Amino acid sequence: MILLYEETIKRLKKAEILAYNSDYVNFEKEIKRTQEIIAYLNSTLDRKHHISAKLSRMYNFFYYQMARIIAGRNVELIKELIPLIEELKDVYKQADILSKRQGV
Repeated sequence: MILLYEETIKRLKKAEILAYNSDYVNFEKEIKRTQEIIAYLNSTLDRKHHISAKLSRMYNFFYYQMARIIAGRNVELIKELIPLIEELKDVYKQADILSKRQGV
């Protein structure tokens, strides 16, 4: 899970650089790949848990923002999205640490 967030962040940063270099073909490929990752994360949620609905809404928001990034070639949205994904990644890291401490 954490690796998927890291991959998403890496690809968003790469897309940002590609946009600054006006390489919009590869820019779009990177953003579309991040959308695929987010869609996968959303599809793997266990819907019987209350938190899954909240995570799904967050993933849908990320996906929508990525569509806006492609449509407008909007690098500013990338800059806004990266910290949100990093924060979610950090939450998963903390949960992983706590679960290991508790032997779960």
